[in-house]
Amino acid sequence: MVKPFSGRTSQFSATLRRAALPRPAGNTEPAAENRHLAAGFTLLELLIVMMIIAILASIAVPAFVANIKHAREAVLKEDLHTMRGAIDSYTYDKQKAPQSLDDLVQSGYLKVLPIDPMTQRNDTWIADQGDSFTNLDETQQGGIDNVHSGSQQVSTDGTTYNTW
Repeated sequence: MVKPFSGRTSQFSATLRRAALPRPAGNTEPAAENRHLAAGFTLLELLIVMMIIAILASIAVPAFVANIKHAREAVLKEDLHTMRGAIDSYTYDKQKAPQSLDDLVQSGYLKVLPIDPMTQRNDTWIADQGDSFTNLDETQQGGIDNVHSGSQQVSTDGTTYNTW
């Protein structure tokens, strides 16, 4: 014959039943036997959770910043490649180098002058003025033959952006 289980389970059930009963209006403190049922977290538990979040953030934030820098460098490389291609096309088509970066926009080789991703402005580009002919068909000497970023910041490869 199997005996019904008695012991802690029945005591726990009785405690739950007592906790579910309405309390008198003047007694806001839980009874001593019901204190373990009070809801909430201790200060120590909250501090531990906050420390875990701080450790995870200290790992994630530098990785996030590095990814942003790599993305800006990729945009800068693409913008420089596009502008240098436009300078070469302008020079080949017009038989002279452009005198300013605005010449590329006014002639339709660029829709707009791109924003330098490192300085967040489009007026910081450094245009290299060359005094030599870039091809044999040029009729006018001088003009822009290269362009660089106006930023003095150091890239991830150790060079400054204005040398790219």
